[in-house]
Amino acid sequence: MTIARFSWNQNQQKAILSRKNENACKLNDEILISNIRWFIIFRWGMIGALIFIHILALIIPDTLIQFRIIEENNWPITITLILGLANLGYRYALDHCNPSKFNSPTINLWTQIIVDLICLSIVVHYIGSTATPAPFFYILHIALACIFFSTVESLLVAVTVSIMYTIVLLMEYTLSIQIPQSILIDPTLTNNGKIKNHLLFWMFALNILFFTVWYVVSRLSLVVRAHENRLSEAYQQINQAQQEKDQYAVLMTHQLKSPLDAIRSKINLIKGGYCGEVSPEVNEVLLKIDRRAANMASLILDLLRLQRLKETCSCMAEIKPVKISRALQKCLEKLTPVINSKSIILNVSIDNFIYKGILDQIEILLENIISNAVTYSHQNGIVEITSRVNANTRTATISITDHGIGIDPDDLPNIFNEYFYSPRAALHNKATSGIGLSIVKIAAQNNKLDIVVSSEPGEGTTFTILFPEVQLPAVIEEEFERSALIGRPLVE
Repeated sequence: MTIARFSWNQNQQKAILSRKNENACKLNDEILISNIRWFIIFRWGMIGALIFIHILALIIPDTLIQFRIIEENNWPITITLILGLANLGYRYALDHCNPSKFNSPTINLWTQIIVDLICLSIVVHYIGSTATPAPFFYILHIALACIFFSTVESLLVAVTVSIMYTIVLLMEYTLSIQIPQSILIDPTLTNNGKIKNHLLFWMFALNILFFTVWYVVSRLSLVVRAHENRLSEAYQQINQAQQEKDQYAVLMTHQLKSPLDAIRSKINLIKGGYCGEVSPEVNEVLLKIDRRAANMASLILDLLRLQRLKETCSCMAEIKPVKISRALQKCLEKLTPVINSKSIILNVSIDNFIYKGILDQIEILLENIISNAVTYSHQNGIVEITSRVNANTRTATISITDHGIGIDPDDLPNIFNEYFYSPRAALHNKATSGIGLSIVKIAAQNNKLDIVVSSEPGEGTTFTILFPEVQLPAVIEEEFERSALIGRPLVE
């Protein structure tokens, strides 16, 4: 059994970069907001680490002193409170304040960096600016600035880091003059000259490292962004070519529709005897022509429907509560002739629920999946339609299972691609157009639905539609409304 989950997120198709200047571009606001949220979560982890240090300072203060942490152990909890309150402020500004000149993702991120650098400088001061690896945490902010900001802005962050670290060293040099054996510096240095030379060495070496890291990471960021720009341009060109292809396909279908309708009309006149008697041989040829013309007419309708769905996004369509049992029943009524033509036994067991979506597109989605299940089932086969509602998570699923030809594992990832159909499907149904599941894909995308497909060649296929944030009908209190059509074929 092969299982694949299909999810279509329209936000993934948006450009990643702000295209103002390729050499100094930065991430757009949408990506910045996503990274800001990640940065806030990361900061909560650092806050947890500081709380842990504070607990250790209360339990084993002597051990921490050996690791260059001063005897006064109140600074971890102070920094923790500052970072915690700042984190809440960043989140509040992001979620509850309207965007403005003074409340933008860039300003939010700049504020985070400045506050973090100040807090980090305090931590470096207390833990040790030359005897511990604490100063190297400055590099993290330089690297993040190169990723989030333009080259000039990231350089400002590097300069700020250099100034703050220099201030920390100067403060420690002042303290070392008053307290030669201060634990803020290496206790093996016993005179001011050695202490001064030691601090100057660290000041020079670390500042050189800060700017070296800024240069390397900023150059790499520019290279990556240049490649992303080119990828974005290529995507736009591909998208434009796809739109032109779709427009050409629609134009051709419209041009084919009129003569095709005329051909079928004339065939019906001949078959009806309005053009005189015809021989059985001619009548058989006319039936074959009519069958092929009907398949072509179905293909044209599918193409027009697919294009209409592509042009209709969820922001333009009417979103309203859809009663799933009613939509499903409507689809089954439309498909009754097809179901009866193959003597399919339809087992339906539905836990009813309501989903806010585009009514006609949800009906199209269900109709195409059920139609596929019937088409690729064997004569006198069974198709099962079931649904389940999770009242705790407010989610629901609809599963449509057939016991037909199944899908090969190599073909499964491609079944929603336009005009794709596997050799197995083509042998079973020569009239297939390969568009039905493309229509399902667009309808699912517009309604924010995921689909899980599991299949075994020769055993059958199950399509499971995942509905998030469903509602139960108001009339249902203790039990779900259940409608069942079990063990019998539908009748017209």
